[in-house]
Amino acid sequence: MSGMKYKIGFAHAIRRWDEGLALGNGQTGCLIWGGPDELRFSLDRTDIWDTSVPYGTEDKEFSYENLVRLAKRRDTGKIREIFDAAYERPTPTKLPAGKIILRFPGYGDAASRLELGGAEAILALKVDGGGTQADTKREIEVRSVVHAAREIGMILVELPSEQFIVELQAPAFGRAGVFTGSGERAADIMETNGDGSVARVENREVSEEQLSKGTLRDIIYEAPEWKRTLLTDGSYLKYFRQKTNSETAYGVVMGVKARERRTELFYRVVTTADGGEVFEKAAADMIECMDAGYETLLASHRAWWESFWAMSSVELPDKGMEKNWYMANYLLASCSRKGYAPMPLQGVWTADEDRLPPWKGDYHNDLNTQMSYYSYLKANHVEQGVCFVNFLWDRRAAAAEFAERFYGTEGICLPAVMTIEGKPLGGWPMYSLSPTNQIWLCRAFDDYYRYTGDEQFLRERLYPYFQGTAECIGGLLEEGRDGCLYLPISSSPEIHDDEAQAFLTPNSNYDLALLHYLYRTLEKYAEKLSGKRTDLENKWREMRRKLPPLAVDGRGVLKVSADETLQESHRHFSHALAIHPLRLVPYDSEENRRIIDAVIADLEELGSSRWVGFSFCWMAELYAIAHRGEQAGRMLRAFWKYFCSPNGFHLNGDYQEKGYSDFHYRPFTLEANMCAADALQEMLLYTEDGVIEPFPAVPGEWLEKRTAFDRLRGEGGILVSALAERGRLLKFVLYAPKECSR
Repeated sequence: MSGMKYKIGFAHAIRRWDEGLALGNGQTGCLIWGGPDELRFSLDRTDIWDTSVPYGTEDKEFSYENLVRLAKRRDTGKIREIFDAAYERPTPTKLPAGKIILRFPGYGDAASRLELGGAEAILALKVDGGGTQADTKREIEVRSVVHAAREIGMILVELPSEQFIVELQAPAFGRAGVFTGSGERAADIMETNGDGSVARVENREVSEEQLSKGTLRDIIYEAPEWKRTLLTDGSYLKYFRQKTNSETAYGVVMGVKARERRTELFYRVVTTADGGEVFEKAAADMIECMDAGYETLLASHRAWWESFWAMSSVELPDKGMEKNWYMANYLLASCSRKGYAPMPLQGVWTADEDRLPPWKGDYHNDLNTQMSYYSYLKANHVEQGVCFVNFLWDRRAAAAEFAERFYGTEGICLPAVMTIEGKPLGGWPMYSLSPTNQIWLCRAFDDYYRYTGDEQFLRERLYPYFQGTAECIGGLLEEGRDGCLYLPISSSPEIHDDEAQAFLTPNSNYDLALLHYLYRTLEKYAEKLSGKRTDLENKWREMRRKLPPLAVDGRGVLKVSADETLQESHRHFSHALAIHPLRLVPYDSEENRRIIDAVIADLEELGSSRWVGFSFCWMAELYAIAHRGEQAGRMLRAFWKYFCSPNGFHLNGDYQEKGYSDFHYRPFTLEANMCAADALQEMLLYTEDGVIEPFPAVPGEWLEKRTAFDRLRGEGGILVSALAERGRLLKFVLYAPKECSR
């Protein structure tokens, strides 16, 4: 349980939200940052969305038939006007929940640390030289968790309530009513009447220019309703209720209780989508928590995390890489959990800068959602990742509606850029509306079955989901003069951005790889389910045989399409999808090795100038497949050192400007954190098609020193432990699989 020992620390106050201490329980998240003058607890919840109808997506022009027509005319302007415009609007979007702010007069700085083992943030606030309170301690402690087993957050402050200020703030939306003040000294609450003060202002018109800025004030809502209740023991409750434009409301319920020389705060983020009297139930829950107390509730929280860390472990000579593997798994457990919505781009952590979250915090299905759930199975954290498969399964109705309305087909297909409900958000249509991204989503079902061996899942979910996808895709394929099947338009994320040349000669290697994978998988499982060859299996085989082969140039490099090779550095290795993650080209024959080695060499030659963080992780995956452990390790070290915030968040760009990429921005997304963990796991354990190999791609020096892993998951649900030292494999143990729940 090495994860229990790790922590991240800051010697001084954290001044950026994307470097904050991250807490979460799969549904609710909290980022702690700021100094004693404004110590912020920025709150979020995965399923808080404005789900307004995306602009223009229900118009007749918003159709695949029209996209094909305009693409063949190379009418980029009209394409942007019809298909990209919706994404420029502020809604639909993921919404922040609000924040709790604590202000400590007389304190000037704050050291802090996050204990990964118990998922607890601990801050030491230091008095400044000009402190005015005679009884002010030289240093006080603030502790906080988001409870792992309950839908609450907790804060403990080692000060009496009258010595600091508590504020609960709603998001700063533009609206007809603006709440003008919510802060008070915790002790002063007894002298108020319990009503929140609200100042009314006139409605304002919002221009097209304002709508595209992406700030919270571009979203127009009514002012939140506030309520404050004093309890008989002097503790109090306070909450706001924010209505949205989606016939839902959400808010934060907070309870504050003084205990001798300390104060305890409890909070819960709620939404009316939960059903029933959610605010009243949350208030009752806060009272129960205040009665129990921080330390009592902390015990069950710690027990949950101890159990989580016991599921698997790694031990590496490179302690930095070891720590970052645990950090990735910490983030996974904090932002993804069975029973909740899967992580969107930023998981459960909001961008606290009065702006919309990067890329609206949406579900991007042309890499981001898939990559976010690469690592959980091999890490043996099935409970943390199965929510993604369940989410996709539960969105079949939305996928069927979209397939019929947009593509004009039967079957299922989700938009590649979508809301939590599975509605299209718009965006560059070459990718946001590419049907083959749905096949990549199918891979999540295949991975789950391969790593659990759940035969009921294969029959009742995997095969029907693949079959529904094939119905949609089959309705789009056209037979060419050569007798092969082609899509009417094709692309390769995100080659040529949204320019006319982004529509490649059908079929791109990206589309082809996914099409081959779809029909090969259906063929394989049709035979497995029936126990014999069937007409259905023959149908899938015939579809696969009518697909063109992958396009390879004279050097053995996978091309972007039949008549185009990758000419410059690019962040998305979409042309190489057949190698990873689809594994259509395994490293098992002379020809396949030639192709994989050539692709790697080509990417090396083109360089990393236009890469982002996930590109380095993807490259590490390719190196691991080619058994090149030194290079894989180098990619991961570069990623963790130069593309991650001090708190572990992937920030996409080379924001420290160390020369690894020309992208110097820092928008936070999570997919690369999970891909990096997966790449490390691939270095430690190969498990494909019944073959299990420990340490297939680790640096040579690791085998001389102590390198080990315990209970990583292999195909069929087998758990594997291994230890190497002094150049020898000293331990290799297989554990029988256990049944996995869905």
